[in-house]
Amino acid sequence: MLKTILLGIVQGLAEFLPISSSGHLVLFQRLMDMPETGLLLEILLHVGTLSAVLVYFWHDWLEMLKHLFSSRTVRLLIVATLPAVVVTLLFNDWIESVFSGWFLGFSFLITSLLLFASDTLARRSGADRLRRSAHSENMCYGQALAMGCMQAVAILPGVSRSGSTIVGGLASGVPKRTAAKFSFLMSAIATLGSLVYKFGDLLEALQTGGAVFEGGWTAAVLGMIAAAISGYLAIRWMLRLIERVSLRYFGVYTAVVGLLVLCDQLFVGAFFERIL
Repeated sequence: MLKTILLGIVQGLAEFLPISSSGHLVLFQRLMDMPETGLLLEILLHVGTLSAVLVYFWHDWLEMLKHLFSSRTVRLLIVATLPAVVVTLLFNDWIESVFSGWFLGFSFLITSLLLFASDTLARRSGADRLRRSAHSENMCYGQALAMGCMQAVAILPGVSRSGSTIVGGLASGVPKRTAAKFSFLMSAIATLGSLVYKFGDLLEALQTGGAVFEGGWTAAVLGMIAAAISGYLAIRWMLRLIERVSLRYFGVYTAVVGLLVLCDQLFVGAFFERIL
C-alpha cells in the first residue's frame, strides 16, 4: 500500500514537471521490486492527475463550458489534440511494441535535449520577451498545433509530455507561463481521451480479474488520491517556477537519469546476467 501511494506521488509530480511520469513509474516499480501496474491502477493514477487539472483550473473549465461553442480556448485545445489522436489511432500499438522497455534511457535523453534547447528556442521566437500576463486566448492556431505535434512526439514511452509541449509552445513564440498552463489544459484532454480509449479494455479485464492491482482496491484508490494531491502541488509549483527557473535544470536531471538507465541496460544488467 505504501509503495502504491509512492507511485501516486511520483505520477502526480512527474506528470506536470517536465521529467516524464511514465518513465519514472517504470523506474520506481523496478527500484521497489514491484510488478507492473495493472490496468486498474494505471487508470486510477491518471484519474488522479486529471482531477488535479480540473480542480486547479476549475474557473477556466467553467468559462469554457459556459461558452463551449464560442470559446477560442476550446478551439485551440481541439487543434492541439488532433496530432496525438491521429498518431495514437494509427501507430500506438506499433510504438508500444517497438519502443517499450529498451528505449527508456533514450527517451529521458530526448526529453533532456528538448529542455536544453528551450531557452534558445524561446529567445529566437521572442517568447521570453512577451508579457507575463499573456493569456491562452491570445495564442494562434499555429502555436496550438505546434504544441499538439510535440504532444504526439511524447507518445514515445518515457518522453515527457509536459516538457515536449512546453518546448513546442516556446519554439512557436508562446510565453513560458502561458505555454505551461496550456500544456496542463492539454493534458486533461489527452488523459480523458486515453481513459475513454482504454475503457473497453478495462471492462474486459475486470470481468476476467486481470485489471486488479495486487495491492487491491484500497491501495489503488490511495494511489489515485496521492496522484491528485501531488499533481495539484506540481501544477502550482511549475507555474511559479517556470518564469524564474530555466528548464535546463530539469534537462540536467533527465540527462543523468537517462545515462544511468542506459548504463544499467547496456552494462550493469548484462554483467549480472553473465555472473548468474
